[in-house]
Amino acid sequence: MELKLKPIHAESIVAALAKAELYRNLNEPEEAESICHDILVIQPDNQAALRLIGLAITDQFTGGISDRHVEVETFFRQLSDAYEQLYCLGLLYERRAKAQMRAGRSAHALVPLFEDAMRHFAEAEKVHPPANDESILRWNRCVRLLQSLPGVEQFDELHFDAGDSPPLSTGAAPRRARAG
Repeated sequence: MELKLKPIHAESIVAALAKAELYRNLNEPEEAESICHDILVIQPDNQAALRLIGLAITDQFTGGISDRHVEVETFFRQLSDAYEQLYCLGLLYERRAKAQMRAGRSAHALVPLFEDAMRHFAEAEKVHPPANDESILRWNRCVRLLQSLPGVEQFDELHFDAGDSPPLSTGAAPRRARAG
């Protein structure tokens, strides 16, 4: 038997995206990721598939070196909407931090990831669509997680707010704040 991938039909993309969302909701991110790859073969700039594949991969994060965060960043940087890109990049860093937290990493390792997430959420807040406070909700979750970390009080410069965060370039790696 020949092992060759078969392309899906362009007319089936909407249904395929719905199926990928369903698999993510069923906690089967590998299946969702596979469907998104099929969509991106025929529509490489499909924004919904780019967002969904990145989220499906972050659903698989374990906090280990095998986490494919660079791949996710590549997908998210292809998002054309500035808010979507910034918000999704914030999710990437938040999910990396949370996976590493579950893996037992020290606060010293987690703080820079949470800072990067919060910077992206702060920038997303500046360009958010009306009546969309998702970036604020994610910011607040990061703050609560940081507050729960033992020893995090040693990082005095964590206390920046959305107005104080330095601007991020959507085409470059985020800058890290100095830890006190």
